[in-house]
Amino acid sequence: MGVVSKIRRLVLGRSKISNDFLDALEEVLISSDVGVNTTIKIIEGIQKRVSKEKYFDEIELRKILADEIVSILPDDIPMFGDSQTLPKVALVVGVNGVGKTTTIGKLAHRYTSENKRVVLGAADTFRVAAIDQLQIWAERTSCTIIKQQHGSDPASVAYDTVKSGLSKNADVILIDTAGRLHNKLNLMNELAKMGNVIKNIIPDAPHEVLLVLDGSTGQNALEQAKQFSEATNVTALAITKLDGTARGGTVIGISDQMNIPIKFIGVGEGIHDLQKFDKYNFVKTLLTESKI
Repeated sequence: MGVVSKIRRLVLGRSKISNDFLDALEEVLISSDVGVNTTIKIIEGIQKRVSKEKYFDEIELRKILADEIVSILPDDIPMFGDSQTLPKVALVVGVNGVGKTTTIGKLAHRYTSENKRVVLGAADTFRVAAIDQLQIWAERTSCTIIKQQHGSDPASVAYDTVKSGLSKNADVILIDTAGRLHNKLNLMNELAKMGNVIKNIIPDAPHEVLLVLDGSTGQNALEQAKQFSEATNVTALAITKLDGTARGGTVIGISDQMNIPIKFIGVGEGIHDLQKFDKYNFVKTLLTESKI
């Protein structure tokens, strides 16, 4: 709490800064899983700005806070960047239960709604439920799905998926993967093998390694991001279950600590509830819901 007290001391005696406003500021920074190090960075940035001003009000302080948070968040970069290769291939990674397969389904819906041809690969072969769930999403979004029997080699599924995508002139290939983070060495070897077989077909693929994180798990999501980044070259993030203000802070902390672009955020269970990440809208919503 002491870091926010520094702001209280700076604004002491400035009548247009209310205690309620400062309480809300404290809440969004301390209680929303932003993380201590990131909170200190934001507070120090505010201190530098505030100390130069002779007088300011809540509107100005709110803008300073928004500017500091925006400066931490990465620039908005579209999925697959500027790659011109077709089909575009994404490996989707993440631990079980974060909404990984559901995110793939929502992405498939997004791309098919843009009249893109999408092929899904069920390479999480260790869980029958994952294959079945992806099958449901394939039917729901009118996508082709490539799958093998439970326990099959995930790299073999990835190979078949990319070959099928090429033969069908697909625009996008989304490959589900297993999330066995408790055995990081096996995970690393498995993802490396999948990457190699894909490169044998399309040399510059996969074009994205999209890590899906559950925003409701706070600092645990940050730890998962760190471990997956050690296991594979994560190039993008999708953060799910951001349907409350307290969960939004996770995005800020992960952005600051990992410096990996956030491509999508999940804000609900509906098929349309996967949004492209826009840091300006995100910060505006975060502060509005926090009543700052």
